[in-house]
Amino acid sequence: MGLTIGVDIGGTKIAAGVVDEEGNILSTHKVPTPSTPQAIVDAIASAVEGARAGHDIVGVGIGAAGYVNRQRSTVYFAPNIDWRQEPLKAEVEARVGLPVVVENDANAAAWGEYKFGAGKGHRNVICITLGTGLGGGIIIGNKLRRGHFGVAAEFGHIRMVPDGLLCGCGSQGCWEQYASGRALVRYAKQRANATPENAEILLALGNGTPDGIEGKHISVAARQGDPVAVDSYRELARWAGAGLADLASLFDPSAFIVGGGLSDEGELVLDPIRNSYKRWLVGGNWRPVADVIAAQLGNKAGLVGAADLAREPDPIM
Repeated sequence: MGLTIGVDIGGTKIAAGVVDEEGNILSTHKVPTPSTPQAIVDAIASAVEGARAGHDIVGVGIGAAGYVNRQRSTVYFAPNIDWRQEPLKAEVEARVGLPVVVENDANAAAWGEYKFGAGKGHRNVICITLGTGLGGGIIIGNKLRRGHFGVAAEFGHIRMVPDGLLCGCGSQGCWEQYASGRALVRYAKQRANATPENAEILLALGNGTPDGIEGKHISVAARQGDPVAVDSYRELARWAGAGLADLASLFDPSAFIVGGGLSDEGELVLDPIRNSYKRWLVGGNWRPVADVIAAQLGNKAGLVGAADLAREPDPIM
Protein backbone atom coordinates (compact mmCIF):
# COMPACT_ATOMS: atom_id res chain seq x y z
CA MET A 1 0.00 0.00 0.00
CA GLY A 2 2.96 2.35 0.33
CA LEU A 3 3.72 5.11 2.81
CA THR A 4 1.14 6.47 5.23
CA ILE A 5 1.12 9.20 7.86
CA GLY A 6 0.18 8.61 11.47
CA VAL A 7 -0.98 11.49 13.67
CA ASP A 8 -0.74 11.55 17.46
CA ILE A 9 -2.73 14.31 19.18
CA GLY A 10 -1.06 15.18 22.46
CA GLY A 11 -1.91 17.71 25.11
CA THR A 12 0.92 20.06 24.13
CA LYS A 13 1.87 18.96 20.61
CA ILE A 14 0.49 17.20 17.55
CA ALA A 15 2.98 14.85 15.90
CA ALA A 16 2.67 13.51 12.36
CA GLY A 17 5.04 10.87 11.01
CA VAL A 18 5.60 9.11 7.69
CA VAL A 19 5.60 5.36 8.33
CA ASP A 20 6.51 2.53 5.97
CA GLU A 21 4.94 -0.93 5.86
CA GLU A 22 7.54 -2.29 8.29
CA GLY A 23 6.61 0.25 10.95
CA ASN A 24 9.66 2.47 10.45
CA ILE A 25 9.18 6.21 10.94
CA LEU A 26 10.84 8.00 8.03
CA SER A 27 10.12 11.61 8.95
CA THR A 28 8.12 13.59 11.50
CA HIS A 29 6.64 17.03 11.87
CA LYS A 30 5.30 18.52 15.10
CA VAL A 31 3.13 21.54 15.80
CA PRO A 32 1.80 22.95 19.09
CA THR A 33 -1.65 21.78 20.14
CA PRO A 34 -4.05 24.76 19.95
CA SER A 35 -6.70 25.45 22.54
CA THR A 36 -9.85 25.38 20.37
CA PRO A 37 -11.40 22.37 18.59
CA GLN A 38 -11.42 23.93 15.13
CA ALA A 39 -7.84 25.14 15.47
CA ILE A 40 -6.82 21.58 16.36
CA VAL A 41 -8.23 20.36 13.04
CA ASP A 42 -6.17 23.02 11.25
CA ALA A 43 -3.08 22.00 13.25
CA ILE A 44 -3.55 18.34 12.30
CA ALA A 45 -3.62 19.35 8.64
CA SER A 46 -0.51 21.49 9.11
CA ALA A 47 1.37 18.61 10.76
CA VAL A 48 0.39 16.25 7.94
CA GLU A 49 1.53 18.70 5.29
CA GLY A 50 4.84 19.19 7.07
CA ALA A 51 5.50 15.46 7.35
CA ARG A 52 4.49 14.54 3.80
CA ALA A 53 6.99 16.84 2.10
CA GLY A 54 9.11 14.76 -0.28
CA HIS A 55 7.07 11.58 0.20
CA ASP A 56 4.38 9.89 -1.86
CA ILE A 57 1.63 9.33 0.74
CA VAL A 58 -1.41 7.09 0.23
CA GLY A 59 -3.36 7.78 3.43
CA VAL A 60 -3.49 9.28 6.92
CA GLY A 61 -4.41 7.68 10.24
CA ILE A 62 -5.32 9.87 13.22
CA GLY A 63 -5.21 8.63 16.82
CA ALA A 64 -7.75 10.57 18.88
CA ALA A 65 -8.38 10.29 22.62
CA GLY A 66 -12.10 9.68 22.58
CA TYR A 67 -14.94 7.52 21.33
CA VAL A 68 -14.71 6.99 17.57
CA ASN A 69 -17.53 5.56 15.48
CA ARG A 70 -17.49 2.21 13.69
CA GLN A 71 -16.81 3.85 10.32
CA ARG A 72 -13.59 5.44 11.69
CA SER A 73 -14.81 8.87 10.66
CA THR A 74 -16.49 10.69 13.56
CA VAL A 75 -15.40 11.37 17.12
CA TYR A 76 -18.53 10.82 19.20
CA PHE A 77 -16.96 12.36 22.29
CA ALA A 78 -13.49 13.46 23.37
CA PRO A 79 -12.84 14.09 27.07
CA ASN A 80 -10.03 16.61 26.62
CA ILE A 81 -11.18 18.39 23.45
CA ASP A 82 -14.63 19.88 22.95
CA TRP A 83 -15.44 17.45 20.14
CA ARG A 84 -19.01 16.14 20.12
CA GLN A 85 -20.06 14.24 16.98
CA GLU A 86 -17.00 15.76 15.29
CA PRO A 87 -16.69 14.72 11.58
CA LEU A 88 -12.90 14.63 11.84
CA LYS A 89 -12.29 12.40 8.81
CA ALA A 90 -14.16 14.70 6.44
CA GLU A 91 -12.64 17.86 7.88
CA VAL A 92 -9.04 16.68 7.58
CA GLU A 93 -9.58 15.09 4.14
CA ALA A 94 -10.86 18.43 2.86
CA ARG A 95 -7.66 20.11 3.98
CA VAL A 96 -5.01 17.56 2.95
CA GLY A 97 -6.58 15.82 -0.06
CA LEU A 98 -5.74 12.33 1.20
CA PRO A 99 -7.87 9.44 2.50
CA VAL A 100 -8.13 9.68 6.29
CA VAL A 101 -9.17 7.19 8.97
CA VAL A 102 -9.75 8.12 12.60
CA GLU A 103 -9.02 5.67 15.41
CA ASN A 104 -9.12 5.75 19.18
CA ASP A 105 -5.57 6.50 20.33
CA ALA A 106 -5.34 3.51 22.68
CA ASN A 107 -6.54 1.20 19.90
CA ALA A 108 -3.92 2.68 17.60
CA ALA A 109 -1.17 2.13 20.18
CA ALA A 110 -2.35 -1.44 20.75
CA TRP A 111 -2.25 -2.13 17.02
CA GLY A 112 1.24 -0.66 16.76
CA GLU A 113 2.52 -2.91 19.54
CA TYR A 114 0.77 -5.95 18.06
CA LYS A 115 2.16 -5.44 14.55
CA PHE A 116 5.62 -4.04 15.24
CA GLY A 117 6.40 -4.30 18.96
CA ALA A 118 5.88 -6.64 21.88
CA GLY A 119 2.93 -8.42 20.26
CA LYS A 120 4.78 -9.79 17.25
CA GLY A 121 4.17 -13.52 16.97
CA HIS A 122 0.91 -13.40 18.94
CA ARG A 123 -2.59 -13.80 17.49
CA ASN A 124 -4.53 -12.90 20.61
CA VAL A 125 -3.33 -10.07 22.83
CA ILE A 126 -4.86 -7.52 25.16
CA CYS A 127 -3.04 -4.23 25.55
CA ILE A 128 -3.47 -1.87 28.47
CA THR A 129 -1.91 1.56 28.78
CA LEU A 130 -1.07 2.67 32.31
CA GLY A 131 -0.58 6.40 32.11
CA THR A 132 -2.40 9.31 33.66
CA GLY A 133 -5.51 7.19 33.06
CA LEU A 134 -6.00 3.63 31.82
CA GLY A 135 -6.82 2.60 28.25
CA GLY A 136 -6.39 -0.43 26.05
CA GLY A 137 -7.03 -2.42 22.93
CA ILE A 138 -8.23 -5.89 21.96
CA ILE A 139 -6.60 -7.98 19.22
CA ILE A 140 -8.25 -11.37 18.77
CA GLY A 141 -7.55 -13.60 15.78
CA ASN A 142 -5.13 -11.01 14.37
CA LYS A 143 -7.89 -8.40 14.21
CA LEU A 144 -8.50 -5.24 16.18
CA ARG A 145 -11.85 -5.71 17.89
CA ARG A 146 -13.61 -2.36 18.12
CA GLY A 147 -17.14 -3.48 18.97
CA HIS A 148 -20.42 -2.90 17.16
CA PHE A 149 -20.40 0.87 17.68
CA GLY A 150 -16.61 1.24 17.55
CA VAL A 151 -16.07 2.05 21.21
CA ALA A 152 -14.91 -1.23 22.77
CA ALA A 153 -11.89 -1.62 25.08
CA GLU A 154 -12.56 1.38 27.31
CA PHE A 155 -11.01 -0.70 30.07
CA GLY A 156 -10.35 2.24 32.36
CA HIS A 157 -14.07 2.66 32.93
CA ILE A 158 -14.89 -0.87 33.98
CA ARG A 159 -16.39 -0.47 37.45
CA MET A 160 -14.07 -2.29 39.81
CA VAL A 161 -15.57 -0.95 43.03
CA PRO A 162 -19.34 -0.38 43.30
CA ASP A 163 -19.94 3.15 44.61
CA GLY A 164 -16.17 3.65 44.71
CA LEU A 165 -14.09 6.71 43.92
CA LEU A 166 -15.62 9.31 41.62
CA CYS A 167 -14.12 9.17 38.13
CA GLY A 168 -13.73 12.00 35.64
CA CYS A 169 -16.18 10.18 33.39
CA GLY A 170 -18.93 10.77 35.97
CA SER A 171 -19.14 7.18 37.18
CA GLN A 172 -17.78 5.73 40.42
CA GLY A 173 -15.25 2.99 41.09
CA CYS A 174 -13.69 2.89 37.60
CA TRP A 175 -10.56 0.79 37.19
CA GLU A 176 -8.39 3.78 36.29
CA GLN A 177 -9.11 5.30 39.68
CA TYR A 178 -7.16 2.41 41.21
CA ALA A 179 -4.58 1.54 38.52
CA SER A 180 -3.12 4.63 36.86
CA GLY A 181 -0.56 7.36 37.34
CA ARG A 182 -3.10 9.46 39.23
CA ALA A 183 -3.85 6.53 41.53
CA LEU A 184 -0.14 5.95 42.22
CA VAL A 185 0.36 9.55 43.32
CA ARG A 186 -2.73 9.37 45.52
CA TYR A 187 -1.47 6.18 47.20
CA ALA A 188 1.92 7.74 47.86
CA LYS A 189 0.51 10.95 49.31
CA GLN A 190 -1.88 9.08 51.60
CA ARG A 191 0.80 6.74 52.87
CA ALA A 192 3.39 9.48 53.32
CA ASN A 193 0.88 11.48 55.34
CA ALA A 194 -0.01 8.48 57.53
CA THR A 195 3.53 7.18 58.12
CA PRO A 196 6.06 9.92 57.30
CA GLU A 197 8.79 7.92 59.03
CA ASN A 198 8.51 5.36 56.21
CA ALA A 199 8.71 7.98 53.46
CA GLU A 200 11.88 9.91 54.23
CA ILE A 201 13.33 9.64 50.72
CA LEU A 202 9.99 10.32 49.06
CA LEU A 203 9.20 13.34 51.21
CA ALA A 204 12.67 14.80 50.64
CA LEU A 205 12.07 14.64 46.90
CA GLY A 206 8.65 16.24 47.33
CA ASN A 207 9.89 19.33 49.16
CA GLY A 208 9.18 17.80 52.55
CA THR A 209 5.40 17.51 52.29
CA PRO A 210 3.03 14.86 50.94
CA ASP A 211 1.38 17.46 48.71
CA GLY A 212 4.72 17.97 46.94
CA ILE A 213 4.98 14.34 45.82
CA GLU A 214 4.85 13.76 42.06
CA GLY A 215 4.97 10.59 39.98
CA LYS A 216 8.64 11.03 39.09
CA HIS A 217 9.51 11.22 42.79
CA ILE A 218 7.82 7.88 43.51
CA SER A 219 9.88 6.14 40.87
CA VAL A 220 13.18 7.52 42.16
CA ALA A 221 12.30 6.79 45.78
CA ALA A 222 11.12 3.24 45.06
CA ARG A 223 14.40 2.42 43.35
CA GLN A 224 16.19 3.60 46.48
CA GLY A 225 14.04 1.35 48.66
CA ASP A 226 11.71 3.93 50.19
CA PRO A 227 9.02 1.79 51.90
CA VAL A 228 6.07 4.06 51.07
CA ALA A 229 7.10 4.38 47.42
CA VAL A 230 7.53 0.62 47.06
CA ASP A 231 4.22 -0.06 48.77
CA SER A 232 2.47 2.46 46.50
CA TYR A 233 3.63 0.56 43.44
CA ARG A 234 2.47 -2.69 45.01
CA GLU A 235 -0.99 -1.24 45.61
CA LEU A 236 -1.26 -0.05 42.02
CA ALA A 237 -0.04 -3.45 40.81
CA ARG A 238 -2.58 -5.25 43.00
CA TRP A 239 -5.42 -3.47 41.22
CA ALA A 240 -3.82 -3.73 37.78
CA GLY A 241 -3.27 -7.47 38.12
CA ALA A 242 -6.78 -8.08 39.43
CA GLY A 243 -8.17 -6.31 36.39
CA LEU A 244 -6.05 -8.39 34.03
CA ALA A 245 -7.41 -11.54 35.68
CA ASP A 246 -10.94 -10.36 34.87
CA LEU A 247 -9.94 -9.61 31.28
CA ALA A 248 -8.42 -13.09 31.00
CA SER A 249 -11.82 -14.54 31.90
CA LEU A 250 -13.35 -12.55 29.04
CA PHE A 251 -10.75 -12.84 26.27
CA ASP A 252 -8.23 -15.59 27.18
CA PRO A 253 -5.28 -13.93 25.40
CA SER A 254 -1.81 -15.41 25.04
CA ALA A 255 -0.28 -12.17 26.31
CA PHE A 256 -1.06 -8.91 28.03
CA ILE A 257 1.03 -6.00 26.78
CA VAL A 258 1.45 -3.23 29.35
CA GLY A 259 2.23 0.18 27.88
CA GLY A 260 1.91 3.79 28.95
CA GLY A 261 4.26 5.84 31.06
CA LEU A 262 4.19 3.50 34.05
CA SER A 263 5.47 0.62 31.92
CA ASP A 264 8.74 2.56 31.57
CA GLU A 265 9.48 1.48 35.16
CA GLY A 266 9.99 -2.08 33.90
CA GLU A 267 10.06 -4.85 36.49
CA LEU A 268 9.42 -2.40 39.31
CA VAL A 269 5.79 -2.40 38.19
CA LEU A 270 5.54 -5.47 35.94
CA ASP A 271 6.67 -8.11 38.44
CA PRO A 272 4.08 -7.20 41.10
CA ILE A 273 1.41 -6.95 38.38
CA ARG A 274 2.25 -10.53 37.32
CA ASN A 275 2.01 -11.70 40.91
CA SER A 276 -1.36 -10.06 41.41
CA TYR A 277 -2.65 -11.36 38.08
CA LYS A 278 -1.75 -14.95 39.01
CA ARG A 279 -3.22 -14.46 42.48
CA TRP A 280 -6.64 -13.44 41.13
CA LEU A 281 -6.78 -15.59 37.98
CA VAL A 282 -9.57 -18.14 38.39
CA GLY A 283 -8.09 -21.64 38.21
CA GLY A 284 -4.64 -20.13 37.90
CA ASN A 285 -2.89 -23.15 39.42
CA TRP A 286 -4.29 -25.52 36.81
CA ARG A 287 -4.57 -23.51 33.58
CA PRO A 288 -2.14 -21.86 31.15
CA VAL A 289 -1.24 -18.33 32.21
CA ALA A 290 -0.84 -15.50 29.71
CA ASP A 291 2.45 -13.63 29.60
CA VAL A 292 2.49 -10.10 31.02
CA ILE A 293 5.06 -8.18 29.00
CA ALA A 294 6.21 -4.59 28.58
CA ALA A 295 5.37 -2.60 25.49
CA GLN A 296 8.35 -1.90 23.24
CA LEU A 297 7.46 1.11 21.09
CA GLY A 298 7.03 3.68 23.85
CA ASN A 299 5.36 6.91 22.79
CA LYS A 300 5.75 5.96 19.10
CA ALA A 301 3.15 3.18 19.31
CA GLY A 302 0.11 5.37 18.67
CA LEU A 303 1.62 7.15 15.68
CA VAL A 304 2.89 3.93 14.10
CA GLY A 305 -0.36 2.09 14.78
CA ALA A 306 -2.53 4.88 13.38
CA ALA A 307 -0.41 4.99 10.23
CA ASP A 308 -0.71 1.24 9.73
CA LEU A 309 -4.46 1.27 10.30
CA ALA A 310 -4.73 3.82 7.48
CA ARG A 311 -3.78 0.95 5.15
CA GLU A 312 -6.88 -1.00 6.16
CA PRO A 313 -9.64 -0.28 3.60
CA ASP A 314 -12.53 -1.16 5.91
CA PRO A 315 -13.10 -0.95 9.69
CA ILE A 316 -11.52 -3.88 11.54
CA MET A 317 -14.23 -5.40 13.68
